[in-house]
Amino acid sequence: MTRYWMITDRNIRDGRLGADLAAMTYWVSDSEQIDKLDQWKKVSASAFRTQLIEAAGQFPDLPDPADHEDQQHVTLFVHGYNVNWEDAATRYQSLCSYMFQGKDGMGLCVLFTWPSDGMVTNYLPDRADARAAAPDLANVLSALFDWLVKKQVDGAEDPTKACRAKTSLIAHSMGNYVLQNAMQLAWTRKNQPLLVSLINQLVMVAADVDNDIFDSGETVDGSDGDAIANLCYRVTALYSGRDPVLGLSAGLKHFGKRRLGRSGLDDPTKTPDNVWQVDCSQLFKPNQSGIHSAYFEEPKTVDLMRRILRGVDRTVIVAGD
Repeated sequence: MTRYWMITDRNIRDGRLGADLAAMTYWVSDSEQIDKLDQWKKVSASAFRTQLIEAAGQFPDLPDPADHEDQQHVTLFVHGYNVNWEDAATRYQSLCSYMFQGKDGMGLCVLFTWPSDGMVTNYLPDRADARAAAPDLANVLSALFDWLVKKQVDGAEDPTKACRAKTSLIAHSMGNYVLQNAMQLAWTRKNQPLLVSLINQLVMVAADVDNDIFDSGETVDGSDGDAIANLCYRVTALYSGRDPVLGLSAGLKHFGKRRLGRSGLDDPTKTPDNVWQVDCSQLFKPNQSGIHSAYFEEPKTVDLMRRILRGVDRTVIVAGD
């Protein structure tokens, strides 16, 4: 099975992926040097889709509902801002190593890398880049939606043709802003379906989005939060008040709300029933530095993400059982 998968709308310049928006391209690799573009093989969109379907088709068939937590995943990872392509590839590789490879691997993970400038001073330009990249991610989500609906029909007619993979998505930092806009586009394109799960588990890690995004609750109002809640079976926001990067983000947007990844949900009593949060502050070491990115390095938060993706009930996760 192919080890690494990548979809990108970054341009190619000087033998690397750059910081400008371009047409989407698709890549696969079995190398361990995935921060070097010459270690990737560029393939067509149709070839990428075919290979991905074939890989997911090799997952174990677990027809017993009691085994659903062991079902393997096709997971999409969307990185955050201030990340050049090499850093995005390195973080993606680390995530694959911790969660998706080896005997306890959870399936496979696909990197969606958008043209973040990779500069601390470019927060606002990166935010514009995130909005510009959203339609491309929406195209990926829309294609996935169509495939899942087809597999539901196939599975109803013949259980042996049912999909063997759960679909999940991990978005970090401003990658959640890309996702927010992409989900709205995908939901609108599909005529705003209700209770049709595109994503089984969405993990919003240190999300750089307004913390009132889900305040519409169970009301269908067409908002971005409404789109996300309706396209996902469960949404989990991981946050920490110890995250200084999101403190800077809030300060740069004087007009905005607090950041979801720093302050948590604006009012948890208003949110849809399938949206919840975990304060990760106590999972980090007292002297932990770089908390904004440490979610992917601290064993306790990595294990938390594994349990969330598996579909462990939130009451069990909170109890630490």
